[in-house]
Formats: sequence, structure tokens, C-alpha cells
Amino acid sequence: MAMSCRAPTELPHSALSADAAELRKQKKEEKARQKELKKHKASEKARARAEVCSSTSSCSQGSSAPVREILEGSDMPNTYDPGSAEALWYLAWEDYGYFFAAPDDRRPPFVMVLPPPNVTGVLHIGHALTAAIQDTLARWRRMSGFNVLWLPGLDHAGIATQVVVEKKLMREKGVTKHDLGRERFVQEVWNWVERYGGTICHQLRQLGCSLDWSRQCFTMDERRSKAVVEAFVRLHDSGLIYRNNRLVNWDCTLKTAISDIEVEYRELRGRIPITVPGYNDPVEFGVIYSFAYPIEEKNDEIIIATTRPETMLGDVAVAIHPEDPKYAHLHGKFVIHPFDERKLPIVCDKDLVDMNFGTGAVKVTPAHDASDLLCGERHNLPSINILTDDGKINSFGGPLFQGLPRFEARKAVLKALEKKKLYRGSIDNAMKIGVCSRTGDVIEPLLKPQWYIKCGGLAAQAKSIVKSGELQILPERSKETWYRWLDNIQDWCISRQLWWGHRVPAWYVTLEGDKNKGMGAYDDHWVVARSESEAKKLAGEKFPGQEHNLDQDPDVLDTWFSSAIFPYAALGWPDNTSDFRTFFPTSVLETGHDILFFWVARIVMLGVNLTGQVPFKQVYLHAMVRDAQGRKMSKSLGNVVNPLDVIHGATLNELYKELEKSGLSKSEVEKGKEGLKTSFPKGIPRCGADALRFGLIAYSRQEVSINLDIKIVEAYKRWCNKIWNAVRFAKLHFHKDFVPPKRDLNLSSLPFCCQWIISVLNESIQTTVKSLERFDISAAAIAVYSWWYDYLCNMFIELAKPILSGDSPRDIKCVLDTLWLCMDNGLRLLHPFMPFITEELWQRLPKHYSMKQSIMQGPYPSHREEWRNEIVEAEMAEVDKIAGLARSLRCHCGMDFTNQRGKMKLYVVCNNEQYRRVLNERAAEVSTLADLDSLEVLRAGEHVPPEVVCAAEHLADDGKYRLFVSSLMTPL
Repeated sequence: MAMSCRAPTELPHSALSADAAELRKQKKEEKARQKELKKHKASEKARARAEVCSSTSSCSQGSSAPVREILEGSDMPNTYDPGSAEALWYLAWEDYGYFFAAPDDRRPPFVMVLPPPNVTGVLHIGHALTAAIQDTLARWRRMSGFNVLWLPGLDHAGIATQVVVEKKLMREKGVTKHDLGRERFVQEVWNWVERYGGTICHQLRQLGCSLDWSRQCFTMDERRSKAVVEAFVRLHDSGLIYRNNRLVNWDCTLKTAISDIEVEYRELRGRIPITVPGYNDPVEFGVIYSFAYPIEEKNDEIIIATTRPETMLGDVAVAIHPEDPKYAHLHGKFVIHPFDERKLPIVCDKDLVDMNFGTGAVKVTPAHDASDLLCGERHNLPSINILTDDGKINSFGGPLFQGLPRFEARKAVLKALEKKKLYRGSIDNAMKIGVCSRTGDVIEPLLKPQWYIKCGGLAAQAKSIVKSGELQILPERSKETWYRWLDNIQDWCISRQLWWGHRVPAWYVTLEGDKNKGMGAYDDHWVVARSESEAKKLAGEKFPGQEHNLDQDPDVLDTWFSSAIFPYAALGWPDNTSDFRTFFPTSVLETGHDILFFWVARIVMLGVNLTGQVPFKQVYLHAMVRDAQGRKMSKSLGNVVNPLDVIHGATLNELYKELEKSGLSKSEVEKGKEGLKTSFPKGIPRCGADALRFGLIAYSRQEVSINLDIKIVEAYKRWCNKIWNAVRFAKLHFHKDFVPPKRDLNLSSLPFCCQWIISVLNESIQTTVKSLERFDISAAAIAVYSWWYDYLCNMFIELAKPILSGDSPRDIKCVLDTLWLCMDNGLRLLHPFMPFITEELWQRLPKHYSMKQSIMQGPYPSHREEWRNEIVEAEMAEVDKIAGLARSLRCHCGMDFTNQRGKMKLYVVCNNEQYRRVLNERAAEVSTLADLDSLEVLRAGEHVPPEVVCAAEHLADDGKYRLFVSSLMTPL
């Protein structure tokens, strides 16, 4: 239980004896313990009640007693403490099954899939933004009468998980995966997943995510694995999956191909040393080297420039532009390779060569460069791969360099060229290099046989369903990006050389009569099947009467392949389950715009083909989160924000410790600490989940990137306390005998301020709902914020105070009824954005007979035309304007109104009879909001009484009013 932040008045320390001080300390500690004990008992009571309900089904949804037991015997603290409420309420929601969606529920379904986070993952700020937006949508739709299913799941994260477990084995046992063998290593990964995986699911609970945990699944579980195999087999049988020898992004540390999204590109302005795994010294990049190829039978040479001189060991040609006059005499000639005397043709290729760039001559290495590979195909050139899987020079690189790591070979090649007098120097070169996001290794383009999906036809279909409106992508500007990417799509490499993941369901048939017994030697010897027994049958049918052996492809599938079928595999596909029939297609896919291609497009392409339906009706893409200065978050910059640190708070030293565990180099850690000290000199204050959620959502209007400033989240934490105090104020006036109104209020009989607050509440409800419907979630959040902060707290409650302290029982009853209506509707309006504080406060309100067990079961507020009162709103707008002008005028005059309230007299000269009437009728409201002693409204031409000393005057911008202020106060 939170203690009051207002400390009791204490005597000077010198006046207290040591015994007295100790006694007071003990009493305070005992009081705190008793409060915590009360809350703990209430929690245990609620838990016990939940267990009884789940076993006997005796709980009625209309009964609010069990959930309210959490607050039984609990006084309302002076300030809101998020830590004391968040864990308790989430436990209650989950225990009572509020997140469960029944397939036989007759309400219309609303279905979302949480992008499955990595099983190795921990919550980062991008997850927090996704979770905040999706939970807001889920809670809003649930309260709006939908059967909401928000599906959680975990991704097996092939590369990330394998790397984590390999490091763990080396650290703890000093063994590699090869020491264990594949079967034992995979078992070690499963052991790790069962023990440590899913941490992020517990963290999502701390954010308040109303996910249906009863349906949580894992991309490697039995059902999802069955779906992956089925998808592969169907796509292969329809001719969409094939095997080919093509260039891939190769990681020499992992010894596998990796996807484009796992490659991070670093822009280099010039020469710079970079640390590369496996090398003691940094490797120099941002350099272009020049060397000469001798021309055959001529005392001539042609100069080549390259950033990767070691790949010249695999050169098969030199390309020139056919229209380049300086090389016209070399058409049809050859150059001589300096290390193995091979004759390399000089080919003319206008697509590869820009004759105005560099020397106008380009080395052609098809096995190690995508553009060179196309050139090689055009000119029927061979491909020579000079690298082993771990990045060493193989036998095709020649005996002089064989066995050298690629970047050591770079030095050796340059030295050998210099010795042969063929080296022509180096210069700085602006360039970019691809680096694996998992290992930090520099990516090597490598020619490898892999499994691919043909994407052309699938992409055309995905493009057409957006154009037809069958699938809506928001924001609208993302459509052009969608079209552009699909127009330029390449076939998708889906195989990976890992041990952890879904094994490729393909078997290689080695015939007894095959001359080459190596796996994959013959392209037509593969069979694709759902099981080994099915593969044996297919092999027998394909090679009848021939003796053969069968071996499954050792590769696994790209993690993105299983992720691409997750939205329907999670619902039971390929089986026709009740979940699949009820909840597919899903309603909306919400995610970051950075995975529009890698995930969203692939879900659509495969989903339409495999299920015959578009997997969802809408796609909503949110922005990327950056720091307050707009920089990408990076541990080495010290600007990374851990959502849990924002929720629970963290000292600067705690942030330092987190950084030290990150695996960065010593220099990067020190750089990161400097960044942390600059960004968070006092650490990160505890803000709670609600403030973090609201801060992220309010920022989400920034469509490209969100520049997150923790100070803004702190401001929303203070707003939480303002809401808390507003409800606390109401509770002080809701006496024990107060009963919420059973019927609709008679609006015309209410005091002016009550009519006004209900009307602006209605307007805010309409704005919020319409904004949510068009996925403008930021606008919805700001509408709710403005009503609570500007209208309810800053205006209505202030206007209500004089009435509540007055002597009119009727007016007091009207204000209390209005206050209850506003609190009930306002908390339900806010609940999807801030679930914890709204549940806590809603449970503390006097209960209406129609109220449900939990706020999240209650109906979401809806627009009511009878609440609308434009006349009252217009009059209050004039009241607020005059009050604001008066406050500004007071400040301008230097009058201290915080210590000497109610000492100012305001004269308003009004040129319009209508406005003069409004101000006369609303003088009490203006006086309350502006802290006036009195207000006098004068007609145009009337003068301020001569005995009044005019302190200042102000002419309103619209010319309606002329304001004069006089005061008994002493100017500041």
C-alpha cells in the first residue's frame, strides 16, 4: 500500500531523543506492514475466490463482489502507486478468464495476432509500443461488444537461439555443438527454451497485455511444426518451391545463409578499422585497391579497382563497356591471372560497366558478387567459389593462399601483387558493408545451393488485393512502398545451415549407380514429403527397381517461413479446427513498418495461396522508436530505454550494470556509460505501465519515427496522480448513503457546469471512438487526455467545489450525480489506454446496479445525441476565454494570486449585448476559474468607476471584450 507523500510535521532533530526517533520509526514501519498485510490478505482472498469460480462456475459476470474483494479493507492512498496495483489487477483479470475468447460466442469476432517475439527475447521499447497499441485496440473492441481474440506466441528464432545456447555451452562446459553432435545439441536448446524461454511473456503481463494466454503457442511445437511441413510440401508440389545454386548472405561465423533483415548496413565515409569476429586485429574497410592485369601477348595492362582484392582469386573475366574507345583495341583479348596463369577473357558488358567510373574496367567474380553473377550468366562464364564455409581460402584459391582467413588473405594477395609489381595503390572510398546483426561478422556473398520460393506470381496477387481494397494498409502512404517492393521482389531463400529450427522436409536419394555420391550432386534426386516413410514411398516410385539410400537435408527453414504462416497455424491450420473456422481470417495485423516486407507481405503471399483467403482485413503500421534527439537507439550510445526500467524505475548505477551485461566491448561500454549519464543523469524514475503505454501511444502520431523523451512519460505519470486525486475528491463527497442515479439525468434541470461537462464528455467520446475506428490511436488518446485534464480536473471540479460547499441539497445531488456519471464514463473511456489505474479507480466508485465485475467487462462509452448542448458549450467557451485572459492579465501585472487569492476585481467592457448577457449570467463561473473577488460587466461607453485605480487593461483579439483589472494586492 502506498504511503502518503505528505510527511508528518516533525520537531527539529535536536529536540528528539534517540529513543523517541526509534519508536516513531518502528510505529511507521508497523503501520506500513499492517497496510501491506491487509492488501495481501485481500489479494489471497480474491485468488481463492477465483479458484472456486474456475472449478464450480459459480461466479456471475454481473456480480462485482469477488474482484472488489481486492480492495476490501483498503483505504484510498493520497497518491497513486502503480507498483501496488498493477500486479494485483493483472492477476485478477487472468484468474477470471477475462482474456479468453470462446469459439461458440455469438458476438462478432475481432482477432489480432501479436507478432511472435523471439523465445530468447526480452522486452524492448519496440515491443512495448506494439503491445500498447494492440492492447488498446483489443480492450476497446472487447468493451464494444466483440468476441476478442488476441493471440500470443513465441518464435523459435533459429539463429538467435542457437547463438545463445552455443555461447552458454562454451562458457559453462567448454564444448561446441560439434562436440555434442546434432541430436544432443538440439536437446540442449530445448532444455534452454523450457527453462529460460518465454521471459518476454511475463514482461508483457507487466504491460497489462490482455492476451489469451490459454492459446499461447510456439513455432516449434508439434502443431505448428506440422503446419510448417504441410506448407512446404504444398508449395513445392505446386511448383513454387525449388532448389538452386545462387548467391546468399553468408555469415562465416555462423556458417549459414541469413535473411536480408538480419543484415545491418554500415555507411563508411572512408578508411576505418572495424573489429571482425575471429580476427585479433581490426580489419580496414572503406578502401579501394587498384592492381593491374597483364594483357596476353601484349606489353600492356588493364587496371582494376576493387574493395575486396582477395576475391580476385576467383576472377573469371574482366568486363569493359563496348562503347569505351580507350579499350576498343582489347575486344576479344585475354588477361593473364598473375597467380595461376589462367587466361581470363575480356568481355563487353554495358549493364555491368560504367565507362565513366573509375578505370572503366571491372573484374568479374560470379561466385562472390550478385552483379558479376548476372554478367557471368550473360556471357556463359564459370563460377569459382574460393571460400570455405568458415571464411577461409579453399583449394580453388591456390596453394599460396589456401587456409588463410579471408581478410588475412587480403593482405597476402596485396603483398603478392606488389611483389609482382602489379599493385597500383589504394585510396579512401565511401562505401557500405553488410554486417550480421547477430554476430557482427561481415557478410560474404557466397554461391550456395539453397531452397527458394518463387515470389513473382505471389507478389502480383498480394499487390492486386491491396489495389482492389480487399486488404487495407494504413497509413495510406505505405501502399506505394508495398507496391514498389512487390514490383522488385526477388525469389526468397528459405533454407539455413543451422541445427535449431524446422528441418527441411526434403530427402536426397543416392542411387547405387551414381558416380558422384555427394548430397545434392544431382538436382533431380530430391523428394519432398511430410515424413520419412512418405519420402521412401516417393523415392521408390521415382526410381523403381533401383537400390538407393535416403538422407534428409540437414538444413533448416528460415525462421521467417514459420512466422509467415503463424496467423493461421496458430489457429490450427491445416486442420479445420473450431478456432480456424471462427477466427480466420483475422481482423487486423498491427506491427512496425520495418517488417512490412519481411513479415507482412510474406504472410499475405503464402496465406492467400495456402488458405485461399486474405489472412486479415487491415494492416496498421506504427513508427519506429528513437531517442529524444531522433537517434536510433543503441547500447553503445547509451540511449536505449528498457521498458521495465520505465515501469519500475532504475538508478544510473543499475543502468550501468545492465550495459555491462550486454556483451559490448570495453570501449563501447565506456562510451555507452557516457551516453547514459547524459541521457539519464538521475537514472529513470518509476513511471508505471500506464504512463509508459500512454506516452508511447500519444507519440504514435509521428508516422516515421517516435522520438521518445522519458520526461514526457514522467508527465503522464503525474497525470495519473491527477486522475487519482480527482476520483479521491469525488469519493470524499460520495457519502455512504450516496446511490448512483438509476435513470438518465434530467439534463435541463442540471446546473450549467453539469450540462457543460456532460456535453463535452459526449464530444470526447465521439472523437475517441471515431479516431480508434480509423486507427488514429494517438488522436484518440489525446482526446481522452484533454477531457480529463482540461475539462474535468481543471474546470468542472473547480466549478463544482462552490456548489458542493453550498447549502442547496438539490444542486449538490445534481453535481454528485454528474460527477459519478463523469467518473464512470471517463474511466471506461480511458481504460483501453491505461488499464491498471482505471480498474483500481473504477472499483472504488459507488456501484451502480448494472455495473459488471470488472471495468473491462463494461460497455465502452458511446455518443449520445441527447447529451449534446452546443449552446452551453459556446457559453462555457466564452467563460473560459475571459477567465484565461484575466489570469494572463494578472500575471502581466505581476500580481501574486497563489498566496493572495480572491483579491482581484475584474471589469469587462463588452461591445456585444449577447456576450454581455452571457457574462452576467456566468459571472460566478468566471470568478471561480479566474480566482476573482468580483466581476462587473459594463456596456460599451460605460466607464470604470473613477475611485478604482486601473492596474492594467487588455483588448481581446476578437475585439469583443476590453478588460480592466484592479487589485488590493501588492504587485510582485
